[in-house]
Amino acid sequence: MTLQSWLRNDWLQPHATSRNEVADLFAVIERDLADCRAAGLSADWRLSIAYNAALQAATIALAASGYRVAREAHHYRIIQSLVHTIAAPPSLIAQFDQFRKKRNLGGYERAGVASDQEAEEMFMLAKQIRDDVSAWLRRTQPELMET
Repeated sequence: MTLQSWLRNDWLQPHATSRNEVADLFAVIERDLADCRAAGLSADWRLSIAYNAALQAATIALAASGYRVAREAHHYRIIQSLVHTIAAPPSLIAQFDQFRKKRNLGGYERAGVASDQEAEEMFMLAKQIRDDVSAWLRRTQPELMET
């Protein structure tokens, strides 16, 4: 499947992004990466905050590709879109999706789901996705990046 087929399935809507939108989302990413390092937070919450940072990075890539998610399975589709936007490897997408499931459990169903190690792994993955999206934008659409 391609993003065009996702559009035909009504999973995406056309979207025109801007330098301001991209800058705002990068600011959210940086805030979240800093906040998930705050002392006293549970591993569940640190994982959730780092997950949000990674999700915003994937949202930037999708927006820069001309789309936004339109229907249910919002987070799932944003994660899966990384293969079409920045050509993320399947292993990265699989790891990110596993953290999506873990975050849903820890955020909605049970406390104590995430370990400190998993929270750290999500933090590192978020930084990697941020860096990958940033590098991809600088290569493909530098006009969307702040100088």
